[in-house]
Amino acid sequence: MEISAGYAGDAERFADLFAESFAASEGPDEGALIGALVRDILARTDPADLHCFTAREGAVLIGAVCFTRLRYDEDPRRIFLLSPMAVAPAQQRKGVGQRLIRHALAELSAAGVEAVLTCGDPAYYGRVGFAPIAEAAIAAPYPLSMPEGWLGQSLTATPLGTIAGKPHCVAAFQRPEIW
Repeated sequence: MEISAGYAGDAERFADLFAESFAASEGPDEGALIGALVRDILARTDPADLHCFTAREGAVLIGAVCFTRLRYDEDPRRIFLLSPMAVAPAQQRKGVGQRLIRHALAELSAAGVEAVLTCGDPAYYGRVGFAPIAEAAIAAPYPLSMPEGWLGQSLTATPLGTIAGKPHCVAAFQRPEIW
């Protein structure tokens, strides 16, 4: 398996992987929603506020993850949101996602990103260093449909702690129904 930054100029196949993965696990409506979200992320996010990573077996795309900038009014740290993450249904439960996330976090850390937040399954993301966070300590941009899945991790030696101020996400995530 080869992991690399970017999506190799194949935005459509990149977005299709997310749609396929989410449709298989959550149903066709969720697949369509997440596929559209990824297309929106790629179309409207400033490249400085976006990091994408892919996992491939030869020429076949088997995993992908997006990280977008998350700014807080009163905190100068470089913070990114991990969302969404997808692994091709036939490749799930083989460690592809965890290897992809670990690689991405190491690259983000080397690029000066100080913290990463996500909303997802605590058991899954806990395996790659994420821990639950209280919304009172770090606010989400919109009310969370699954508050127990609000997770984060510091990419520096300093613990994550609290993050002060109102959060601002990239345009593609400025939709309450996604949260």
